[in-house]
Amino acid sequence: MQTLTTIAELRSRLNSERTNGKRIALVPTMGNLHQGHLRLVETAVANADFVVASIFVNPLQFGPNEDLERYPRTLAEDQAQLEAFGCNLLFAPSEAEVYPQGRNGQTFVEVPGISDLYCGASRPGHFRGVTTIVNKLFNLIQPDVAIFGCKDYQQLHVIRRMVDDLSMPVELIGVSTERAANGLALSSRNGYLTEAELAIAPALYATLCDLRAALQAGDSDHARLIEHAQQHLERNGFLRDYIHILRRSDMLAANASDRELVIIAAAYLGAARLIDNIEVDL
Repeated sequence: MQTLTTIAELRSRLNSERTNGKRIALVPTMGNLHQGHLRLVETAVANADFVVASIFVNPLQFGPNEDLERYPRTLAEDQAQLEAFGCNLLFAPSEAEVYPQGRNGQTFVEVPGISDLYCGASRPGHFRGVTTIVNKLFNLIQPDVAIFGCKDYQQLHVIRRMVDDLSMPVELIGVSTERAANGLALSSRNGYLTEAELAIAPALYATLCDLRAALQAGDSDHARLIEHAQQHLERNGFLRDYIHILRRSDMLAANASDRELVIIAAAYLGAARLIDNIEVDL
């Protein structure tokens, strides 16, 4: 596996692969890779001839009081794992390479409406940062297919909207959330949890499973179900952010007649903000 750090090198290498008729896949990451990321790489290998991963801790998607400076950076370990799982090329640029005009001088790409809800309400500007960097990576790499994890359910929905709205010739594949044996969704930010908090953390997914069971049993009082779930999490040591029961089609609030749903949730536990989701078919 080759690691490149400049746009010029990246374009030169990919032009030769494209000239040879290779189908190119992209796996965008911020590094500190875990088994969930590696599942994305496996999916890319199965769907393309040449796999590019990117590692870039994107400052534009972090708020002023968030964890940009302490976000874990483990490039050497990440390189070894990517190579072992069949990645062909790693793009690991500096911030100056990606944003030569600086953070405040950068042109932004923004999906209206949905970017301001849920995680977008809790983290203003977050999705603008996400869509800007993903758009830039799509322009640089011009992948035939891009692979994203479904744990970031709203993020994938926002990126699909961007791709549709801007008529981008990129196929998007969402990969199911990778979980520990106890149900906890794998995340780089799980490393912020203490041993005691790691024992508590699976309660988030268990609560979503209980919510799904209640909906499938015919309970349609969403407000009451959500409040009950929030109180349950608080009793287990979480601080609430949000829980929403949404239509999968547009990620807006579901009503009693909707049948294809997703429950999305975010909650604080110690130094970590955990997100998770679960799909529900009625």
